[in-house]
Amino acid sequence: MSTKLVNHSPRPIGDRLVEFSSSYCLSWRLAVETNNIKGWRTVPIQCLRHVEAYILGGQYDSDLNLIVDQISSYIDAIDVSDDGLDAWVLDVDDTCLSNIFYYEGKRFGGDPYDPHAFKEWASRGICPAIPPILRLFVKLIQRRFKVFLISGRDETTLGQTTLYNLHFQGFFGFERLILRNEAYKGQSGIIYKSEMRRKLMEEGYRIWGNVGDQWSDLHGQFVGNTTFKLPNPMYFVP
Repeated sequence: MSTKLVNHSPRPIGDRLVEFSSSYCLSWRLAVETNNIKGWRTVPIQCLRHVEAYILGGQYDSDLNLIVDQISSYIDAIDVSDDGLDAWVLDVDDTCLSNIFYYEGKRFGGDPYDPHAFKEWASRGICPAIPPILRLFVKLIQRRFKVFLISGRDETTLGQTTLYNLHFQGFFGFERLILRNEAYKGQSGIIYKSEMRRKLMEEGYRIWGNVGDQWSDLHGQFVGNTTFKLPNPMYFVP
């Protein structure tokens, strides 16, 4: 008869706290990505390392690749018309262009949003492309879709820089870059982007897909046939 030895020694309190924190942060990130936590301003302090590890450790890239693979399969099933009115809408920040280098200096969402600092960063025009989205963009152009990039960036101060940044990173051939002008300042992302999509629909475009990292990119009116949410646990845009 064998005897199984069981170690009943209590785990150190520190280990239990780390385990609890890790479990909580996984749950917090899931709730954020499923839009069950709304209006949050910063990443919880106990989750700062978790979010950093997620962004830099490979899981973020893996998630993006899986989502883009799903989008690509959806695209393959679409019979593109010859009338030139089949369209897709893509967000810009942390959809086409990455701001990870900027948010690294903001503790990956641990610091409150600073519009002046972000504007200074964006005005440098050095945001790198997000590789899976650039790959998706190229496929959309090759399939003869009209691609519209809709961003909440200010048209007057960041218009030329954003256009240069997109071109420099390989985003050529999109139908239009739509930025926020004076008429839409102060509006929420949902209202502003709904209005921009409404105008596209009134022009006769059929929006087959809508891709963004914020729920405000994908909610509201005229969202398109289907939407695809990219991960972003670093900030929330209403």
